Amino acid sequence: MTRTGQFAAAAFALACMLGTASRATAGDDPCFYKGTMYSEGAASCQGSMQYKCDDGAWSSTKMPCQSSPVAASRPCSFDGISFSTGAASCQSGTQYRCEDGTWRSIARPCTVLGANTVKIEPGGTTCMYEGATVATGSTICKSESTFLCNNGEWINLGTLCR
Repeated sequence: MTRTGQFAAAAFALACMLGTASRATAGDDPCFYKGTMYSEGAASCQGSMQYKCDDGAWSSTKMPCQSSPVAASRPCSFDGISFSTGAASCQSGTQYRCEDGTWRSIARPCTVLGANTVKIEPGGTTCMYEGATVATGSTICKSESTFLCNNGEWINLGTLCR
């Protein structure tokens, strides 16, 4: 075998070992698509192609599919604020993420403004986001940070989201 052939064989063997190691340590993080959370291993039709949730990331099955109606995920409520699935809030100094109507700890301390320090204006003015109207007291996820609509103004809560 030539020196180039030996190098290629060694590189291939190393890539196989690294691929196996990364799969062995994979978790079971959920995936998100159009505001809905999908559990590890779930399939979703995206752009007429089927995708499978693999540790928080979508991977194509390279199989065509037909889109079916997607059931909306349930929001979570905390201190009078409605959080969408994937959004996070600060509760007792710890960040929690909304996962289809249930709060789950993400075991990270709150570092910035928490939801429990914001006074929500009841019946306040709505906010706009990408041409859509968002109710006051509701949150969105933008750039992996949770933003709250409060009387027509966006407030960065400083909590992680996806």
